[in-house]
Amino acid sequence: MPGVPPGLATLRGYRREWLAKDVVAGVVLTTLLVPQGMAYAELAGLPPITGLYTSVLCLLAYAVAGPSRILVLGPDSSLGPMIAATVLPLVVADGDSGRAVALASALALMVGAIMILAGVARLGFVADLISKPTMIGYMNGLALTILVGQLPKLCGFSTDADGVIDEVGAFVRALGDGELVAAALAVGAGGIVLILLLQRLLPKVPAVLVMVVLAIGAAVAFDLAGRGVRMVGRLPEGFPPFTVPDIRWDDVGPLVAGALGIAVVSLADAVSNASAFAARTGQEVRGNGEMVAIGSANAAAGLFQGFPLSTSGSRTAVAERAGAKTQLTGLVGATLILLMLVLLPGLFRNLPQPALAAVVITASLSLADVAGTARLWRQRQAEFWLCIAAFLGVALLGVLDGIAIAVGLSILNVFRRAWWPYRTVLGRVPGLEGYHDVRSHPGAEHLPGLVLLRFDAPLFFANAKSFRDEVLRHARTEPPPRQILIAAEPVTDVDTTAADVLEELDETLEEAGIALVFAELKDPVRRKIERYGLTRTFAPDAFYPTVESAVAAFRADSGARWAAADRQPTAE
Repeated sequence: MPGVPPGLATLRGYRREWLAKDVVAGVVLTTLLVPQGMAYAELAGLPPITGLYTSVLCLLAYAVAGPSRILVLGPDSSLGPMIAATVLPLVVADGDSGRAVALASALALMVGAIMILAGVARLGFVADLISKPTMIGYMNGLALTILVGQLPKLCGFSTDADGVIDEVGAFVRALGDGELVAAALAVGAGGIVLILLLQRLLPKVPAVLVMVVLAIGAAVAFDLAGRGVRMVGRLPEGFPPFTVPDIRWDDVGPLVAGALGIAVVSLADAVSNASAFAARTGQEVRGNGEMVAIGSANAAAGLFQGFPLSTSGSRTAVAERAGAKTQLTGLVGATLILLMLVLLPGLFRNLPQPALAAVVITASLSLADVAGTARLWRQRQAEFWLCIAAFLGVALLGVLDGIAIAVGLSILNVFRRAWWPYRTVLGRVPGLEGYHDVRSHPGAEHLPGLVLLRFDAPLFFANAKSFRDEVLRHARTEPPPRQILIAAEPVTDVDTTAADVLEELDETLEEAGIALVFAELKDPVRRKIERYGLTRTFAPDAFYPTVESAVAAFRADSGARWAAADRQPTAE
């Protein structure tokens, strides 16, 4: 329906038989949203209540604007360290939580604005700036960063260190100084083991909820607060307050830089999750619509003391397994969280902080992809080292620098492939139609006096000279060829720099008595060559519609016959 938000359009066509499934799925989803929302808020260096505010507002906003029927948004473990890395350095030394919340809310508004503008401008391709190997490395580094950062909380104390190496050193020193709280470690470590076991053995059981309930029970039964274990405490009562973030002008620059990095990661995550679940439910992915919807959810959270958010594959999977049919599931979840804040704000007052650390640590373990890293080593070691570089960038320099490194490495990898693409000589293989790579077919036959060369990339300023050098290398063989034929079907473009190089190359070869000809050059590329004026240098017979016609013309002119690969080719 034109002009109608996707969520409302879905509700207009709502079926009565979906209601029970959506309500049940909403109840199940809430059991995961509440503890994870609080845990990820603390991961971002913010009060636990902000995680619930973020969950409520993003669910409401996406239910209206979201094109996907079951995608679930909320606080995300992969964004937590990025939010902390952006916000905490701007907070004054006394750790003013109110200022931290204001900065995080402003960050959410900036992320929302970036994603909405990008969606309207149809810039969804930005998600492709991070290749899979660099994303694996980034996520592995993020998992390590989260794990190390949560160890002090797991053990019942805190440190002021920043960065993985410093945090490890501070953690070890604190253990040596006797700051370990045994009861806290017991709760946290027990929570990790319980979650991992339940996820492995009973995947349909809400492992996080079971752990949280048992942790609260243990806190009350064994007076863990009296044993030095920190508790979440009573949450503020009431609805999320509408608040325009109050920040300083000198905060804007760092916040914008952080917002750009968060938007790229959130976009990549959203597109991958939307694609995965759309394929399973038969829906069509609308990447730009998803950007606008997620941007709207971020903006809504930013106006109600929330922080940047993204999609969640794990929570969406829970909703799907529970039978969710539409975004009414999210509305049910948001309503239940609001009821809890209004009627039961003290429900989680006895939840131990190490239990939240356990939730975060188990989430961080799911981010790591050790098997994927090992597969890169086996399949393509160049991409394995890209993965390791991204990992080290995050682990040693921080998450914001790490995402910049990941994007930069992905772009450089694309540029490297275009700068030094695959190139090969083609030959005839008896029994196979066409002409084939001699590396794959060492016994391929050749025509004496002809070099049939393929260069698998567009010709532009970065690789034009490597193309020239490759052609000249074949021109200098003994005996020299009479003709070098370029199988140009992979050449999708020729820029002005490459055109100048081609002109000089043709003149050089002509002086040596060698003809440079092209076959299967695409029409748009041929028109560019004509526009550049290259046809004044290249004769009309230097361009052939097919490789077969070019080879036939050479044979008719030279009388050459096919020679086996192990024979010295000689022209007749």
